[in-house]
Amino acid sequence: MKRLLSPCKLATLTQVAVFGFIALGMASMSFANPVKINYQEPVQAITDIVDAEPSPGASLSPNGELLLVTRYPALPDLSVVAAEQLKLAGRRINPVNFTVSQTRYISGVELLDVDSGEALKISGLPSELKVIGASWAPNSRYIAVAEMQDTQVLLWLVDIRKKSAKVWSNIPLNAVWGATLAWRHDSSGVYSLTRVEGLQQPGPKALPAGPVITESAGRTAPARTYQDLLQDKYDESLFDYYFTSQVRFFGLNGEVQEVGPAAIYNDLEVAPNDQYLLARYITRPYSYAVPHWRFPQTTEVWNRQGERVYTVAEQPLADNLPIAFDAVVTGPRSISWRNDADATLIWAEAADGGDPRVATDVRDQVMQLPAPFTGTPTKLLDLSKRYARAIAADEAHVLVWERWWADRDEKLWLVDASGATEPKLVWERSWEDRYNDPGMPLTVTRDGRDLLYLDDGNMLLTGTGASAEGDRPFIDRYNLESGESERLWRSQAPYFERPLSLIDAEQMQFLTQREGVNDPADFYVRDLDDDNLVALTDTAHPMPQTLGITRELITYEREDGLAMSAELYLPAGYDKERDGPLPTVVWAYPREYKSSAAAAQVSGSPYEFVRISYWAPQYLATQGYAVLDRATMPIVGEGDKQPNDTFIEQLIMNGKAAIKAGVDLGVTDPDKVALGGHSYGAFMTANILAHSDLFATGIARSGAYNRSLTPFGFQREERTVWDDTDLYIRMSPFFHADKINEPLLMIHGANDNNSGTFPMQSERLYQAIKGLGGTARLVMLPFESHGYRARESVLHMLWEQTRWLDLHLKGVETEAN
Repeated sequence: MKRLLSPCKLATLTQVAVFGFIALGMASMSFANPVKINYQEPVQAITDIVDAEPSPGASLSPNGELLLVTRYPALPDLSVVAAEQLKLAGRRINPVNFTVSQTRYISGVELLDVDSGEALKISGLPSELKVIGASWAPNSRYIAVAEMQDTQVLLWLVDIRKKSAKVWSNIPLNAVWGATLAWRHDSSGVYSLTRVEGLQQPGPKALPAGPVITESAGRTAPARTYQDLLQDKYDESLFDYYFTSQVRFFGLNGEVQEVGPAAIYNDLEVAPNDQYLLARYITRPYSYAVPHWRFPQTTEVWNRQGERVYTVAEQPLADNLPIAFDAVVTGPRSISWRNDADATLIWAEAADGGDPRVATDVRDQVMQLPAPFTGTPTKLLDLSKRYARAIAADEAHVLVWERWWADRDEKLWLVDASGATEPKLVWERSWEDRYNDPGMPLTVTRDGRDLLYLDDGNMLLTGTGASAEGDRPFIDRYNLESGESERLWRSQAPYFERPLSLIDAEQMQFLTQREGVNDPADFYVRDLDDDNLVALTDTAHPMPQTLGITRELITYEREDGLAMSAELYLPAGYDKERDGPLPTVVWAYPREYKSSAAAAQVSGSPYEFVRISYWAPQYLATQGYAVLDRATMPIVGEGDKQPNDTFIEQLIMNGKAAIKAGVDLGVTDPDKVALGGHSYGAFMTANILAHSDLFATGIARSGAYNRSLTPFGFQREERTVWDDTDLYIRMSPFFHADKINEPLLMIHGANDNNSGTFPMQSERLYQAIKGLGGTARLVMLPFESHGYRARESVLHMLWEQTRWLDLHLKGVETEAN
């Protein structure tokens, strides 16, 4: 029997339909009187911030003796961002060289001896380096490198002893998923995905032979709003061509072996004993409604010749999952090798049909199966939540994590894989609670295997060390039997130092990264036994012109008593007694919590390096503004309440509290405060402007403003528009555009790939504000995605933002060049 809607519900749905019709109708409207303007640049002080060298990265060799330091280029030119790309099944690729579109690459490398700190010069590398993947051999003697060229990606080999690099193979790699570099544990060679010779490239798109038709016949198939999906048969042929690859093994002895048939592989994992390969590949039928990670997938075990030994899973098209965050597919998932065993598979299977709405005590079962894979899989343990990950020291010590989104609960189990003893609960906690996070275990490499470090029942844990005074990373010794924890080390003021890797367990040496307020992050060796610290790198300050800008971590409360925090940036030389209150910019991003205690926790550290960001509004401190960056915007739903039930009310309280904090400190002019944010922060900005008069103006970048266009949920909201239509209307600033009476600057990448933040979202809100007589400016950045990468785009964004704030907070108008 068909369920009838109440008159109230029917009227609300009609309202959504009418407004949706108006929004869609706006699609055909051209923007009246568009402003014709070339790319603009801000003042030199801001441009210098954009052009500063990015922070380096690092990778420690498995034996802990060498450190590979990696350096990255500044922002690319617009011509790079505008290069040809294909959008296929939720993935954007460069069809010319078979890579991820606009991939970030390493432009420089340096090898350092950890003991001496001396640099090892490697000869033979290209002068214009573009590395998109680098992987240490387990024996630490070699590094496999995927080097990107204009038309192909080639495999290179760095020989540490010879201090030289050479092309390992001229067979082009297929790097549409990123570079795949899977070493054998004996370091005899690496598996990779290569392009397939002889595949027929699809020709130019022809006129369609008929319409594109999809059909539903009563089968429930909800899906969130995805971008870049396959559109037609031609897209399917492109997906087949560009994503099909051949697994090849490249031996150090010059051997090149084809392994298995050509297929659309998206994962490879070598068994610890090197006798098997775990391969996962995508199969048909494809879907026009969901991205590639929901396509049918088959996972198999192969021998070294590429012959199938065992089929682990044949997962069908997953286009009908519930939209809840704890929903999963049925059948084996999260399949991997147990890291301590020679060749034992471990995976999870849903015991509740993958549906979180099913009431049951057992949600997941963790299974295992050893080689030769002819027996019946055995159960490792039952879980009351969803399987998250596992890591082992040996058969008797396997750690298994489980998590549940709805209540933010996490459990850690100690399991004996032989079944000799019962699983033991190590801890249960809220993963929202950063202050009491015990940390994550450190690992060691033995015989090419990454194993949980365990010494006489003790593991080493490291974490961010969140506290009311800010983050203070730590190293703890934790006994799995007693549950007792001993703090071995904690980051000390005036530095922010975080452990990265365990170098030597016997000597208790760790690779750390340390920084100070005026000291860029560098890599160090910290010896706990000798209480010694040795620097490996010495990075120059990338933007010395900003040294006078001050940063302070401030805390304050909103009117209901919830503790909040922000980072306050003030101009160089500013004196509030002399200079008085400043125009202020508040920049934020709302986050949902299930408890006020978790929402009130402080994040960040007052001792982190003050690197003035151009992506956040910190750069505005060079222009005479006070900046409240990372102002917390907690949205709390205690117990059975959902955070979004009072989303607007909590946003208003948050905004009031941020302004009051600046005013109470004497640095903020309450009549000259702007609010801004990116993505969900843009959504926040438009909502606060629509429902209050707290802020003089706003900046909203790449947001979504009409939630009826994301009907099956958004952000962390699990209810659909049909579950709670009023909620979707109440939270959509598009439906309240008539109340946006403050000037709003909207910026959006014209090629946005983020779920739900279609460029049309900004276009529709702009048209609504304009049609209702409000003040707005819409800037569409050509070729840009959800984040903006071209130097020209970023500089123009900064020019627009600075000009807008100067006009609406200072009353100063800046003309275009």
